[in-house]
Amino acid sequence: MTISTRNVELKARDPDPAGTLERALALGAEDHGTMQQRDSYFAGARGRLKLREQTPGDDELIEYRRSNSPDARTSAYRRVPVADPAALRGALEAAYGTLVVVDKRRRLLIWEGVRIHLDEVEGLGSHLELEAVAAEGSDLTDERRKVEHLRAELGIEDGDLVAGSYSDLLLEGPERLLAAADEVMRNAHVPYSRFRVGAALRAPDGRVFTGANVENAAYPQGQCAEASALGALVAAGVTEVAEVAVVAERMDICPPCGGCRQRLAEFARPETPVHLGRPGGERRTVTVGELLPLAFDLDAGDGG
Repeated sequence: MTISTRNVELKARDPDPAGTLERALALGAEDHGTMQQRDSYFAGARGRLKLREQTPGDDELIEYRRSNSPDARTSAYRRVPVADPAALRGALEAAYGTLVVVDKRRRLLIWEGVRIHLDEVEGLGSHLELEAVAAEGSDLTDERRKVEHLRAELGIEDGDLVAGSYSDLLLEGPERLLAAADEVMRNAHVPYSRFRVGAALRAPDGRVFTGANVENAAYPQGQCAEASALGALVAAGVTEVAEVAVVAERMDICPPCGGCRQRLAEFARPETPVHLGRPGGERRTVTVGELLPLAFDLDAGDGG
């Protein structure tokens, strides 16, 4: 059965998830627990089309239309229950192609019919959504009032409001990373080669760490941009890389050297994307596994 619905919703970054949860519970919001969700977005749709697979909960195909605005906005959507998500995902991928996949852990609270989503989104960090589902025939006045009331009570600042969807934010990721790598590249210390390189690493919580290459008169003591960025990441207490971008001043596509491929493999997974190019220009995306198919892994040799 297809369910057609409208709602009023608002999305924001959440700099204090624990505080948000405390304030929501103090308002009397009911805690409905935590779920793991994976939303696969597909190309070719007139609106937005995503397959939601979730545990616990029922899988569903969701088609929706909504303007991108940081303020509370109206969304119209249709939900279709899905019995075999893997088969449907494969068919939609073959027919339309997958745009992006959003993985998140969601804690659901409900206050006077308004859904409060406290989300930990892979690659984006902590966010929250307010979603007031409209009754049939509603002029949305009551729904907007409730969302604005919650926004004030939860302390959502203007600067934290997000206009687009999680999918939009993730799709913008490569350009933002390349821009960060391009900016830090200009600080490279390269008096000998004059070959500037910048690297940007995104952590799973959305933070970005950058580094530039640093040369030394004793040539072997120089440091690649990827190594500089990894040093900044580790110094911040992070141990995993979710996405990489590398930019060079004098090469359109500059792949990491062999040593840096091994360095990246230490903190990244084989499927971790690596964007090579420059912001707004030519770009090639590969994975760490493609760059280094047989990365050295000390643990892999334990059984030998």
